[in-house]
Amino acid sequence: MPNKVINTISELAESVLSTTDFFLVDVEIKGGDTPEIWVSIDAEDRGVNMDECAEVSNELGFLMDAHDVFSGRYRINVSSPGLSRPLIDRRQYPKNVGREAKFKFKKDGEYTKIEGTLKEVDDDHIVVGLDDESIKKIAFDDLVETKIIPSFK
Repeated sequence: MPNKVINTISELAESVLSTTDFFLVDVEIKGGDTPEIWVSIDAEDRGVNMDECAEVSNELGFLMDAHDVFSGRYRINVSSPGLSRPLIDRRQYPKNVGREAKFKFKKDGEYTKIEGTLKEVDDDHIVVGLDDESIKKIAFDDLVETKIIPSFK
């Protein structure tokens, strides 16, 4: 059942976001007496502010109630993914060009981890600049996880 509920919430969120420049990153449901729905949204070329999250939350909550997604009470939280979360969607990569990150990917059936600067992004690959000034081209299909390293300059 949770997958069906997540799919329904995702579809409703996509309909809310279709009139904005945001895209859906993830939907999670955390259990308990009152379910908590966590919806992560992002934009390709800018951040997401609290007022925008509140607006999406209100519209999504209205649609969830209209579609009887939950029979009882629930809590909904809409936010940007934040720096501690890995990049999930390819559309998150371009705005992070120039930032340091940790990359985990498959190479010849083995998992490899590197750290470097995200230099370029195209439809199929990313290019990472390494400390020794070499570059590594990684196919999106081989990426397992990308985490941005926060910088406070």
